[in-house]
Amino acid sequence: MKLVIANKNYSSWSMRPWLLLKHFDIPFDEVLVLLRQADTHERILEHSPSGRVPALVCDEGHVVWDSLAIAETLAERYPAHRLWPADPIERAHARSISAEMHSGFSDIREAMPMNIKMRRPDIGQREQYRPSVSRIDALWRACLAKHDGPFLFGEFGIADAMYAPVVMRFMSYEPVGLSSESRAYMERVKALPAVVEWIAGSQGEPAIAAYDEIA
Repeated sequence: MKLVIANKNYSSWSMRPWLLLKHFDIPFDEVLVLLRQADTHERILEHSPSGRVPALVCDEGHVVWDSLAIAETLAERYPAHRLWPADPIERAHARSISAEMHSGFSDIREAMPMNIKMRRPDIGQREQYRPSVSRIDALWRACLAKHDGPFLFGEFGIADAMYAPVVMRFMSYEPVGLSSESRAYMERVKALPAVVEWIAGSQGEPAIAAYDEIA
């Protein structure tokens, strides 16, 4: 399999399936396409019919695009890894919070784009983002309190991968109002070997001024 991704510093959607593949030691080849290059769109279209990343090119030749669709595909292909919780009620809960991240929190995504190398705590202090930050904090706390394990549903899985870029954002922008439980969870996510590797990979990438200049 091949996973087509964009810059590790900026591409939150790429991070999600990449972490799943790395964490569960699923073999794949990484195809990194740098953003804002003359041939970026053309190179992505070689692999992804949507013209967006990430895209998973399966050994059979077909392509799966979109982070959540790729995660579902991996869960089907590798059931022994239990990327979703085994219990059907917990699995439904994990799917719900993953879908909420996938389709919601547009204010966080727009105002706090993933930029691992950036530090802008002034943005995290702004009151208008507090409702979304509070919702994420409550969601994390509820999951952590219910399950016996360091991650949202016990062991690391799709739900954690979906929120890992949020952890990166919160590290960069330091929003107010996060509980001690959520801060401890963020540290555990950040310490995962796959996350450490992703962050390391982001450090040598070229900066993109359009992404680094945030009002």
